[in-house]
Amino acid sequence: MKESWRWYGPLDKILLGEIAQTGATGIVTALHEVPYGEVWQRETIASRKADIEAAGFDWVVVESLPIHERIKRNEGDLSGLFANYRQSMANLAAEGIYTICYNFMPLLDWTRTDLAAPVARGGSCLRFSAPKMAALELFMLGRDAARNDYLPEVITEAERWFQASSDDERAVLMNSVMAGLPGAYERYDADGLKTALKLYEGIDRTALRGHMQRFLEEVVPAAEELGMRFCVHPDDPPRDILGLPRIVSDADDIGWLLEAVDSPANGLTLCAGSLGANPKNDVPAIARRFASRIHFAHLRNVKKDADGSFEEAAHLTGDTDMVDLVAALLQEEQRRRDAGDSAWEIPFRPDHGHELLDDASRNTHPGYPLVGRMRGLAELRGVIAGLSYAGTAAS
Repeated sequence: MKESWRWYGPLDKILLGEIAQTGATGIVTALHEVPYGEVWQRETIASRKADIEAAGFDWVVVESLPIHERIKRNEGDLSGLFANYRQSMANLAAEGIYTICYNFMPLLDWTRTDLAAPVARGGSCLRFSAPKMAALELFMLGRDAARNDYLPEVITEAERWFQASSDDERAVLMNSVMAGLPGAYERYDADGLKTALKLYEGIDRTALRGHMQRFLEEVVPAAEELGMRFCVHPDDPPRDILGLPRIVSDADDIGWLLEAVDSPANGLTLCAGSLGANPKNDVPAIARRFASRIHFAHLRNVKKDADGSFEEAAHLTGDTDMVDLVAALLQEEQRRRDAGDSAWEIPFRPDHGHELLDDASRNTHPGYPLVGRMRGLAELRGVIAGLSYAGTAAS
């Protein structure tokens, strides 16, 4: 497996020279400064790639080439946006970059309510609190329909938190929910979020699936011609929020989208944390079921609560059996090698991570600390080495 690291380019507080000291050899990044819908120019791609290679890395995955919200809403004449997207793909392929991770989450990317929840032995983690999210939906946004989305006891706790909270605490909650948006774009306040949500009125799960299928039909044939691999990132959290449908949350969803445009170029980013936050998901089983279509992996872990809350756990100590999951990925790599597949290696990155030691002083992108991810990478490297040795010894 290819050890990789997410880097936010010039926006990142962590330098490539520091990443080199983690032992990772691949970089996962994007042109976060380019507005959604515009073409990624080949010259800009080449320049970013040259910086990465000069530091001793390969640019192994684009994460992500974002999808304009109008495409997700299937709004108006989309021919120009699709043409721009395909041109960006062609420009990436011309520079030797062939794997694109993307998501189809409406409006928001990953969503958390707390960016620095304390962990038992020091440090902090990302957390999704169902009561806080319910408080935002019901009492800050006035979305009364959200009462159908939460347990009664969660709503009771949400109202208690809201009544006790200050304006500053509510602002921190809104900022935390907005923090998952990538790049350097303006975040929403409560009024702005209400306005943005209105644009999705009437778009239910069935409609959004249709919009996603249209997107795939527009780009997967181009990916096939270019020799590229698309890999969808599951929803995070894997549940509807803010009244917005989420359609990549479990094995059934994944099966649907891979069959909607049935091509090896239409694949999966196996995100252990996103899938692991859904209590019904058996993540190693999902990995084995869809192994041949996994083009990229995010390895992290979560610990779930009964009320729908969850938080980022250490990479080896959450609810998902990480050793079994890594074993599934190594088995798939071996199958590809045996079949003579030149693209047998699965790039992975240690996703998220606890803020440890001096991480908090760096003010990095939430969830992407240096020390915490380096700890995760070291633990995963040990698992991979142990499983690989055991396999060699057994043979």
